[in-house]
Amino acid sequence: MKLVVHGLWHLGSVTAACCARHFDVLGLDDDPARIARLQAGFAPLMEPGLDALIAEGIAAGLLRFTSDVTGVADADLLWVTHDTPVDDADVADVDAVLRSVRRSLPHLKRGTVVLVSAQLPVGTCRQLETEFSDLQFASSPENLRLGKAINAFTRAERVIVGIRTERPRAALEELFKPFTSQVLFMRTESAEMVKHALNSFLALSITFINEVARLCEITGADAFEVSQGLKSEPRIGPKAYLGPGTAFAGATLARDIVTLSSLAERQGETLDLIPAIKRSNDRHRGWALRRLRAGGCVLRGRVVALLGLVYTPGTDTLRRSSAVELARGLVDEGAVVRAFDPAVRVLPAELSSVALMDSVDGAIHGADVLVVCTEWPEFRAIDWSKALSGVGNLRVLDANRYLEKQIATLPGVDYVSVGRPTP
Repeated sequence: MKLVVHGLWHLGSVTAACCARHFDVLGLDDDPARIARLQAGFAPLMEPGLDALIAEGIAAGLLRFTSDVTGVADADLLWVTHDTPVDDADVADVDAVLRSVRRSLPHLKRGTVVLVSAQLPVGTCRQLETEFSDLQFASSPENLRLGKAINAFTRAERVIVGIRTERPRAALEELFKPFTSQVLFMRTESAEMVKHALNSFLALSITFINEVARLCEITGADAFEVSQGLKSEPRIGPKAYLGPGTAFAGATLARDIVTLSSLAERQGETLDLIPAIKRSNDRHRGWALRRLRAGGCVLRGRVVALLGLVYTPGTDTLRRSSAVELARGLVDEGAVVRAFDPAVRVLPAELSSVALMDSVDGAIHGADVLVVCTEWPEFRAIDWSKALSGVGNLRVLDANRYLEKQIATLPGVDYVSVGRPTP
């Protein structure tokens, strides 16, 4: 199978590199600079193992890259893998993706299968089918896991695929055979809706337990214990997204909430629950600042150390990071902010008031407050009794209880987490 992967940011570069172990893959992207970097064997962003996998595909002669749309002419399947841009209001720039796709589709031979995995609204495949009736369109919601993307792709528990007719089924079964033993076929619109609904449900679960957690803080209950009780219920289960902690960040979950809310509004349908998810989460994003201000505490002049800045461990992505948002809020309150993150070497201009330190010790020395933001594994490997031995009284905010075992009981530490009863 000759496969073209169209759109080579995070989703696309992972898709192309993983597929090149099994197929002849051409990666296509509009950005020549990105293509040049990929041709040199480097991913456009940090993802564990991805650089090596790209280099492996290139060396084997099974992975090539281009910005020339005519390169799709002999493709058996075109896989649309753009990372859909999202603005600060979580509204997806669908037109940007479709403009790029429309430039390549006319160059495909008749009957080519076009598989859409970019996060685009339900109805996109039907729209493209109307415009390009000589092609076969299918939908498969992406399953990208930042920091764990290769494992999630190559060992998928199941893959959802939406098709209009049975014609593209054989090609899609061949495509996914190396990566999963379960392909669940359904109608195209259902597959597109699965992604919106799945992300919205995960967001609902996170928001639900965080609202319960805020009540736990004022009633004497412990949200972690409540979560254990809920997960022990067979109708809920141990894998439910019911861990009290930080609000969900990034754009993935919020984008689908906004997409569904906008879809309902355009169709004259009233939704009550789904739009409320984002409102609740937006409120919870201010948890750390509210706890720091508790009891009339003044932040001006206090030294606050942030452990981690990136959106999630295993990446170097700062955009839409809750830690970055907290840093801005602390600076606005007049706090002296220091930060350490093993993946960050330079801070953006908006964080010019934040001191980027080159070690954990440098960040926490003389600090009044320590906030655990990104759950890097190396933070658990630190000897915290030694690291905090000369710090004195220190307030530690650890929303997700990531370092609870290492820090909570140390002398002089006032340990605070989401859903923990207020003393």
